[in-house]
Amino acid sequence: MPKPIDYLIVGSGLYGSTFAYKAHQEGKRCLVIDKRPHLGGNVYCENIEGINVHKYGAHIFHTNNKEVWDFVNSIVEFNRYTNCPVANYKGKLYNLPFNMNTFYQMWKVTTPLEARAKIEKQRAEAIAKLNGKEPSNLEEQALSIVGKDIYKTLIKGYTEKQWGRKCTELPSFIIKRLPIRFVYDNNYFNDKYQGIPIGGYNKLIEGLLNGIETKTGVDFFDNRTYWENIAKKILFTGKIDEFYDYRFGKLEYRTVRFEKEIHNTPNYQGNAVINYTEKEVPYTRIIEHKHFELFGNDIYNCPRTVISKEYSTEWEEGMEPYYPINDQRNNQLYQKYKELADKESSVIFGGRLAKYKYYDMAPIIEQVFKLFT
Repeated sequence: MPKPIDYLIVGSGLYGSTFAYKAHQEGKRCLVIDKRPHLGGNVYCENIEGINVHKYGAHIFHTNNKEVWDFVNSIVEFNRYTNCPVANYKGKLYNLPFNMNTFYQMWKVTTPLEARAKIEKQRAEAIAKLNGKEPSNLEEQALSIVGKDIYKTLIKGYTEKQWGRKCTELPSFIIKRLPIRFVYDNNYFNDKYQGIPIGGYNKLIEGLLNGIETKTGVDFFDNRTYWENIAKKILFTGKIDEFYDYRFGKLEYRTVRFEKEIHNTPNYQGNAVINYTEKEVPYTRIIEHKHFELFGNDIYNCPRTVISKEYSTEWEEGMEPYYPINDQRNNQLYQKYKELADKESSVIFGGRLAKYKYYDMAPIIEQVFKLFT
């Protein structure tokens, strides 16, 4: 009996939705299913108080790839949002990424030469303490790159909250390099193009899936045999270890949880993202969502605001898996699953859970494009 659907797409995040769009353009019949009650995966936005709230954490689109930028803007126009996070350490504010504003706030230095000398002196002290050895943990690595002041103020507490472990217990490879900019520029990204979809990410997903059949609240694994038999090919964007019934063991993830608050003020913190870098503050950052899309007087024309306090936490069964833990044990385990995946002729694996790798949004779209060239 012929299979009526060309592609069953499991997961409606950015990878699945972009794939569906490209396949649909080629005249393929697609069905997109998602176990969540909504489409869009982790880019989904909830509208609260007229504000597009990034339900699964802040998503800022940035790329140097003009083809990708033109593509997403052909679906929905993007605004001019520029990511300029601020760090709060014991009530003092520092600009991120580390730049001349940061160094002035920390040391009152005003020239790149002064800032560089300060960092090099502290780096030399840290390297001397290693006595010719390579850094053996994240703390030693960070100290050898940026020195003690930046490490203690802006890295140590934040990183320990993120990972739930002391920096002396974390491997050095987690921080291969730290961006240090000797210019007065608070733009976090170096990319040529950057922004947020006007009207939120739901507009992007709706545009990508326009004219394509979708079903939400449907778990592929609840009726796997049925779903595998209705389509010629499957695009799978879920957890690769779950696809293979965890036959080699379970891959590990980090996750985050959010506490939303609505405040009777039009402007709670004056910035979309403020990191809290001291360990004693339990959350890693506060997101004020309206600043992703509202600028100038529009901030005050919306009388209330929504914030999300973000907490890093160990992933347990039933929680949303956010970040793969790409250490030696997990990477070796993933390779076993990848060997199985590479032998599949009718299943395509895509996205961070199926590839067990963290991706920004633009590279996800680039990967889909490669499948259709």
